[in-house]
Amino acid sequence: MAKHKEEKTNVMRILEQKNIPYTAHAYAESESPLGDREYGLHIAQTLGQPPERVYKTLVARGAGKALYVFCIPVAESLDLKKAARAVGEKSVELIAVKELLPLTGYVRGGCSPVGMKKQFPTVFHSAVEACETVFVSAGKIGAQAELAPAALLALIGATVADIIAE
Repeated sequence: MAKHKEEKTNVMRILEQKNIPYTAHAYAESESPLGDREYGLHIAQTLGQPPERVYKTLVARGAGKALYVFCIPVAESLDLKKAARAVGEKSVELIAVKELLPLTGYVRGGCSPVGMKKQFPTVFHSAVEACETVFVSAGKIGAQAELAPAALLALIGATVADIIAE
């Protein structure tokens, strides 16, 4: 019987190329349509991880039209005012889902801060620094990469700030 070969994503290839240790995790997609928060919680539960270690990637456009990436724990909501302050903008708004693929190369539910078409300024919620490892999308629905936050932040040149809603 042939061994099932794990399909590598661009995120995994980039991490390997940069010699950044990571663990790939696969999960089953939800059968029913879920909102962003519920979908993130589904992923955390499926992986057997607390939601504060599983991060979702959000893309926003600033008042000056620049794009920014914000990564927050899956159970949380992005505070747009805090996010704007963190990147020095007057305001930011999340981009429309239809813009995600052309701008980042990723689909909704599979968007990763690693390996976007262009590296945009990226901010992680400050709680990331307290985690031994964190999970981010490995670049496709059904795949997550677990790695040390310091290595992840260094790889993409990310900063940290308090960017979640109270």
